[in-house]
Order: sequence, then structure tokens, then C-alpha cells
Amino acid sequence: MDVSDELYQARLLKLERLRARGIDPYPARWRRTHTTAGARAAFEAAESARGPDPGEVRVAGRLVGFRSMGRLTFAHIQDGAGRLQLAFRQDVLGAEAYGLLRELDLGDFVGAAGTLFRTRTGEVTVEVRDFAVLAKALRPLPEKWHGLTDVEKRYRQRYLDLIVNERSRRTMETRSRVIAAAREFLNSRGFIELETPVLQTSATGAAARPFVTHYEALDQDVYLRISLELYLKRLIIGNFDKVYEIGRVFRNEGLSTKHNPEFTMLESYEAYADYNDVMRMVEELVAHVAGSVLGTLTVTFAGHRIDLTPPWNRITLRDAIKQFAGIDFEDYPDAESLAARAAELGLRVDPARGRGKIIDRLLQEFVEPKLIQPTFVLDYPVEMSPLAKRKPDNPRLVERFEGFVGGMEVANAYTELNDPVDQRERFLEQRRRLLAGDEEAEQVDEDFLIALEHGMPPTGGLGLGIDRLVMLLTDNQSIREVIPFPHLRPLPPE
Repeated sequence: MDVSDELYQARLLKLERLRARGIDPYPARWRRTHTTAGARAAFEAAESARGPDPGEVRVAGRLVGFRSMGRLTFAHIQDGAGRLQLAFRQDVLGAEAYGLLRELDLGDFVGAAGTLFRTRTGEVTVEVRDFAVLAKALRPLPEKWHGLTDVEKRYRQRYLDLIVNERSRRTMETRSRVIAAAREFLNSRGFIELETPVLQTSATGAAARPFVTHYEALDQDVYLRISLELYLKRLIIGNFDKVYEIGRVFRNEGLSTKHNPEFTMLESYEAYADYNDVMRMVEELVAHVAGSVLGTLTVTFAGHRIDLTPPWNRITLRDAIKQFAGIDFEDYPDAESLAARAAELGLRVDPARGRGKIIDRLLQEFVEPKLIQPTFVLDYPVEMSPLAKRKPDNPRLVERFEGFVGGMEVANAYTELNDPVDQRERFLEQRRRLLAGDEEAEQVDEDFLIALEHGMPPTGGLGLGIDRLVMLLTDNQSIREVIPFPHLRPLPPE
């Protein structure tokens, strides 16, 4: 709808008429004594003799219902706490004030003052003695009976989605509570939260193509971080034993129901811990969050009943791929032979991308969708994990796990590599891959290597996807449903 639309123009005329009567349709303030839910609770407490008579209440919210019956008009307002009915009577307000109701539309914000009563139908209602326009809405809400069902419009105009779709609103409230519960859990275990740079001079910490921007004051290209990892490790080197950050990370890659280029990651690092300690912490953290937010450790996701109670299942990566794909990757020591075996299963992969990429594809295609109940997959080939510590009994593997629930990865963690010589060699191998055309290969972070050469204690690190955890706990199968404002393709020109 553009500004020439008939409905828009009609509302604009009402705005002008209000101003002509000396009424500011966008006042700076309104003193509110109760939310809608608070007003209802106060009345019910007084009604049952559990509390005092609330007397006059002052409430405010968006008009979402309006029904005029001559000299009596009923309306409903909605605020962040719920809905409440208002009753406007001409004999109470006077003809002039009552006539102002003609200038109101659904979507307007109003404030109302009056006493509470219960109607014959049993609904708690404000008998309005005074009211004010707090914000005149020039555009209408989505059609009342059909709501906002167009998925693209719901994401593009999330504010409308939150007004008319209660499930979307509950999802966002749950998201906030999930983050708060995760913080509570880590803080209670002695972790401290610190922020690390979003703009970084090298894109390291994950296998992903970065976003590039330019720092004008320094005439320097920088990257939006793809991970929180290497700066949090610098804090471990700086003698913080337990640190974490919940922050946005950015990866210049495709969109899907599980991927958004901008998403929220929780990363934690604990000195003198290994990946076994982190595994136990993850299952306890997720159980704590679910219990705090939902009051249960059993959730339903995509039609599956999932029990988050620790301990979770554990299986090695080798055994998982053998079980679900019928391939033992140890029988294929190079990329060419493994790619040929994968092709027999219908999986087309480019050997030039390396053996680790092929193993990762086997995991994604054949294993991940089968891991519905919480499962840790352990012990990855070293070429898949340039920042993880080798297993003492098998240097071809690293002490790494990924956590899967509901057929998707929710966590990635490892015993951190703290050998600066080995780390430098692995970074150089990543550089060779980058020069060979692998845009997801990690860059060399020389400053981090210098920090590591000053000594980092044995450390267990974790990355946990907040968005996917919220998906799981709210039974949403698309990541766009749990991100308040997901990235969308630009609209085509009109």
C-alpha cells in the first residue's frame, strides 16, 4: 500500500481533524498504572478479597477490536502483557469526547483511565472515564480474520507478525528466556562474559566464507567475524580460566531452513578442561535451559518426541558413518578413493576440496538426519579440525565432538590445540587450501599465533548455536522463525 491508497488517505484525514481540534495524536507521554494483565489480576484479587480495590486504573495499548452500539462502544486494547476490554459510554464521557471515537481506527494506540467491572458475559472491562490518542496508525493491521499468513511478508514486516501471530510472539519471548537461562547456567559455574571484536583483521575460527568491509580511518579491509573463538582463547592466555560470549557471527554462505548468514553463537572456553568435560557441560546446559524455560526435559520437534535428559548418546564419527552410510573412511586414505566410494552412494563431491570435506558431506547427508535423540558424535579426522588437539593414541584424529538433536547440529566443541608449532603448520595448510581456491579455508591469524606462543593451558572450548536451540525448544523447523529479523532477498523492482 502506498501513500495514495484510499485507506491511508482516510486515516490521514482523521489525523488532520484531531490536530484541528487541538489534540496531539502523538503525545510524548501517558502515565500507565497497570498493564492489561496487571489490571485484570488486580480486579480479580479484589473480587476474591485477596487484595484491595484497585480504584482507577490507567491502561494503554493498541486497538485490536472495536464495536460500536450507538451510545455504547466496546473496544479491546493489546499491550505486551495481553488484551483488555474497554467500555466507552456517551453518558459517562459526554457527547464531545464520545464523538472522538469516530477518529479512531484499529491499530491506533490509546490510553484509557477508569474503573474496572465485570460485564454480564463475565469479561473484566474498564469503564472509561477519560481516554487519549497516543499514536495514530496511518496504515491498517493485517486483515482481522485471515491474519498475516504470507510467510515472506511475516519475515519482512516482523512487527506485524508479532502483533497478530501469538505463536511468533511466544517464540521471541522463549528466545530471550533461553539466552537468559544459558547465561545463568554459565555464570553459576564461574564463567565470566566478555565481548570480543566483531570487526577482525583475519577471518578465522571456522570454515566459512567471510563478509568483507572497509575501515575508512585506517584504510584497511576487515572481516565481520565468523567465530568468537580466537579472541576468547586470547583471554584464556591472559589468565581468565572460564570465559564465554553470546554474540552475533557472520558467514557469507547460502540460506536454508538451518542457515542464516547472521546468527547467534554461544562460545565458552574453560582452562584445564577437555572435550569430555565440555560434553558433560553441554548436556547439563541444554537440560538446564529446557527445564528453566519449558519446565520439562521432553520436547516435541518436527513430530518427534525428544528426551533431553543427560547423559546423551555417544558414538564416534567413524562408527556413525559406517552405521548410516556403510563406509569406513579409514579404508580410503585419500580424497580420490573416498570420493569414488561416495559417488557409489549417489553423493557427488569434488576430490579437490579434500578428504575432510568429503567426510563432512557424508556426515551431513547420511548421519545427521538420523540423529533425532540427543547424540554426541566424537573424534574427527585432523584435516576437518584445524584448531582441535590431536588424540594422544591416534594423531590422525582430534578430540572433537558435535552435538546433534532433532536431526541437526546444535553444538561443536573440542579440546583446544595449544601447541603453537602444530597450530602454525595447520594454519599454513589452510592457507594452501585457500590459495587453491577453497573460499571456506581458514586464514592465518599471526597475532593469535604470537599469543599462543606465550602459552595457553589445556582448554576445552564450545560453540553452541542459540538459534537452533530455540528452534528445538519451540518446535520451529525454520531458523527464520526464531530470528526476529532474518535476512531476506531484496524485493524485485515494481
